[in-house]
Amino acid sequence: MIEAIGLSKFYRDFAAIRDVSFSIPAGQVVAFLGPNGAGKSTTMKILTGYLAPSTGSARIAGCDVVNDRIHAAERLGYLPENGPLYPEMTPLSLLHFYGRARGLTGARLASRIDEVVRRCALQAVIEKSIRKLSKGYRQRVGMAHVLLHEPDVLIMDEPTGGLDPNQIREVRRTIREMAAKCTILLSTHILQEVEAVADRVILINRGRIVFDGLPREMQGTHATLDEAFQALTEGGACVPASA
Repeated sequence: MIEAIGLSKFYRDFAAIRDVSFSIPAGQVVAFLGPNGAGKSTTMKILTGYLAPSTGSARIAGCDVVNDRIHAAERLGYLPENGPLYPEMTPLSLLHFYGRARGLTGARLASRIDEVVRRCALQAVIEKSIRKLSKGYRQRVGMAHVLLHEPDVLIMDEPTGGLDPNQIREVRRTIREMAAKCTILLSTHILQEVEAVADRVILINRGRIVFDGLPREMQGTHATLDEAFQALTEGGACVPASA
């Protein structure tokens, strides 16, 4: 459902990522880890079609994200770290707006809005201005709109960043529920997130994949995932393009 095939992205003398390859089958929840500047955001932007690779290719549900971007977008839900919410709107008006943009109308649109409002527990704030909502509720609104068109693939960047413990628990519950119908790739700095929701870990450092496997395999002989992360990522961020 998600394929990265030899992806590289060069910025003059630096490679933000180099020869990044992985494949994620249907139904997996994969945590995409790495220190700041390691290449996570670059990779995710390429996978979602927001950035073109210098070399390599990427596919979402079999659709090339560069050459067949519209069809890839139809199969994809993308929640960036700071989602595109319009503060003057209510969650309900926002969902109507995004639904129509996705080609949903009439009874189908109403049914999908009812479903995502229920799934993301937005009933209490559905008619309130988004600017007045807490960060936790704004995150739920973001999740609701990316689920509206029933995507096969979800890509999420730091979905619990800045939330309190109760909000984090709710977002993780929602992710686990979504995993029954979607393939999910989520970027996170929170290693407890990996243990809570992920079937698999892909770890990038200095623009290259340094680990791809089960969370327990990543931990290995280390006492914690934090120790394993530190051991695998000590060193830095981007690599020279000539390396």
